[in-house]
Amino acid sequence: MDAPSPASSSKVGLWLKIIALAATILIGGYAIIAMYASGEYIFAIVTLLLISIGVYVFTNPRTYAHRYIFPGVAGMAIFIVFPMVYTIFISFTNYSGTNLLTLERTQNYLLSLTYRTDGGSYDFSLHKGDDDRYVIALQSEDNPEQIFVSHNLELMNKQAMTASRTQVKNLPFVDGGVDMRVASAMPDTPAEPIRTVVQLRDHLSAIKLNLPDGHVRLSMNGLRKFSALKPIYSLLEDGAEINHRIISDGDTLRNNRTGEFLRPNFNTGFYQPVDDNLEFIGERVPPGFTVGVGWKNYLRVMTDKGIQGPFLQIFVWTVIFAGSSVALTLALGMVLASLVQWEQLKGKAVYRVLLILPYAVPAFISILVFKGLFNQNFGEINLALESLFGVKPDWFTDPTLAKTMVLIVNTWLGYPYMMILCMGLLKSIPEDLYEASAMDGSGPVGNFFKITVPLLMKPLTPLLIASFAFNFNNFVLILLLTKGDPNIVEATTPAGHTDLLVSYTYRIAFEGSGQDYGLASAIAALIFIMVGALAILNLRLTKAEN
Repeated sequence: MDAPSPASSSKVGLWLKIIALAATILIGGYAIIAMYASGEYIFAIVTLLLISIGVYVFTNPRTYAHRYIFPGVAGMAIFIVFPMVYTIFISFTNYSGTNLLTLERTQNYLLSLTYRTDGGSYDFSLHKGDDDRYVIALQSEDNPEQIFVSHNLELMNKQAMTASRTQVKNLPFVDGGVDMRVASAMPDTPAEPIRTVVQLRDHLSAIKLNLPDGHVRLSMNGLRKFSALKPIYSLLEDGAEINHRIISDGDTLRNNRTGEFLRPNFNTGFYQPVDDNLEFIGERVPPGFTVGVGWKNYLRVMTDKGIQGPFLQIFVWTVIFAGSSVALTLALGMVLASLVQWEQLKGKAVYRVLLILPYAVPAFISILVFKGLFNQNFGEINLALESLFGVKPDWFTDPTLAKTMVLIVNTWLGYPYMMILCMGLLKSIPEDLYEASAMDGSGPVGNFFKITVPLLMKPLTPLLIASFAFNFNNFVLILLLTKGDPNIVEATTPAGHTDLLVSYTYRIAFEGSGQDYGLASAIAALIFIMVGALAILNLRLTKAEN
């Protein structure tokens, strides 16, 4: 059988590339349209840019070399650049646990609120009618003999609505409602189970039931009740007049119970009542909406005493923690590496395995074990100290002892890595240097400080800077060991003495009642600048040494 010719193989490869490119464009286009339709405009734009650039890179002969690095660049843009840009964007807003929604969604929520008015409440049941339709039956709570029934209704469940892409506002009987008639008894067919009511709830909640007197319209008020409900707020149209003032924003609400007018306050991100001069008065009406606040979050970090003090205190501790962790792990790792390389030491292989074991155990297990060991009442460390010296240190409640404990645990977790690095680098130091030093009368300690340390520091410098940056953001250690405790009493945001900047940011974002994502994003941006400065320093030191 003849082998395929190079020309035919080339055509097959070309067609495969065309098919792959077409599939990428179709899938990407569908994803972009879906994101845009769901209101995720930023994600849609980012996806469009990446796909467009990718198609250009992979189809243009002049960008042939770039196609190999493009996946890495695209991944960096998606997982590093975009999240950082989005975080910086959030830092200029009041986005928080109380200001999560957009103005439109806040407005829609307020317009959906109802209150019960005169007109009574009715027990509701659903019955099978003709041709797979349903009949709604109402029975007055005050007068059980008063019964109303509807005609046969075609009701849609959520699955049918999704399949037909029908929105709630376009469902049957939503606009004019359903006219009810007086009945002498309940329908003959048995009432449908609650499961059927739940399946049809979206449709039932959207329709209104018109009683025969023509004055009362009932809305669904629970799975088994219809009541006379009225919206608490109504939206004023453009051009409406309030106290001889024309309103043109289209966002003003009227409280139907009190007659108050509410307008969105773009300084606070809440709807608030206004007086005759349209000045904001009274309490804010939740939920809030997101608005831009400029440099407010950054200024809070710099000027608010309840934030500035803890931030500076935590920043100093973060630098001390990262620097001390690097110094302690390096010192212990370098000494142990030198000892296990010592020729006169018997059983070196066993010692190497034992000393590297902490690096093999998952960090979270070691941290939780140490948390138990340092327990103030039942931990083995305090039991031993009490029996030997009669003391029981408050490891988790005393700020100094808590920081000491964190450094001890982090040193245990980090020294094996430094030891492994030093063991490899020690192999590159010529033995002649130690022999010459011995001839000059220098001992092992002198060789360590005069030869080993200077020759190891140069290649270790970039790694030490990287280790400093890692410990600067050592979130897992703080979260599992102390959770940032003990707390800083004077702080107005969640903050603790053992918090690092990264855990402090997390606590601001996800702890407490405010959940201030805007402030947390501002601090995250500052951390990014600090870590970026460390990366630049790393590059400069590397170039200087080369």
